[in-house]
Formats: sequence, C-alpha cells, structure tokens
Amino acid sequence: MADKTFNLQIISPTRVFFDEPVDMVEMRTTEGEIGVLAGHIPLTAILEPGELTIHQNGQNRIAAMLDGFVEIRKNKVTVLAEACEWPEEIDVHRAEEAKLRAERRIKSGEKEVDMVRAELALKKALTRIDLAGRK
Repeated sequence: MADKTFNLQIISPTRVFFDEPVDMVEMRTTEGEIGVLAGHIPLTAILEPGELTIHQNGQNRIAAMLDGFVEIRKNKVTVLAEACEWPEEIDVHRAEEAKLRAERRIKSGEKEVDMVRAELALKKALTRIDLAGRK
C-alpha cells in the first residue's frame, strides 16, 4: 500500500516554521483554495494571505499564512513564506493597528497610496485577527 503521508516544510526568513510528515495540507493560492495529498501532481503556485491547515495523525492545526510560494512534488511540499504564525504567536494589538492603518490608506483616496499594497496589508491583518480570535 502506498504511503499516504508526505513531508511538509514551511520556511520563513526567520525560521523553519514546520518540517514534519503530514496527511494533507490546505492553503489559499492566487488561483483559489488547494488541498494537497500524497502523490499530488507537481505544481508551483503563489500563496495569498489566509489560513493554512495541516492535517496530521487525525489532528488539524491552523496557522496564519502571510504570502509566499508553494512547490508541490510527489512526496514533499515546500512553502516559502513571508511569515507564518500559530494563533498563540499572533500579536492581536499589532494586527488591529495594522488593520486600521491599511483601512485609512484605502479610504484616503490619495493618488500616492499604493492600493494593492494597502489591500494586501489589510488581508494580512484580518487573517491574523480572525485566527487569533479562535484560539
């Protein structure tokens, strides 16, 4: 019988966030939600801010994924993340401040505001706030 697990490695600039065998991982790409099982076809995709759910030994763990890339191979998934945090690591006060700053920039309507960047900052803050609120 084929092995139903694969190695998931999540790396950020500051640490190796996760590096263990898993049953499945779910994440949000620019093309939509994706779930990966062992033996998935090779794929490279851009990740968007959102939840990353790790299925391991009948348990689910959810982390805040804040941008990155994923490379999927037959027996290994590698995520290169700008940042990835467990709910207990999230500084909710800081996330709330980032949300307010992003909302002010978006509402300002000023031409020099980079709207794409402001909307991305808002998505990241909302992801953190939502996930931290469920811990």
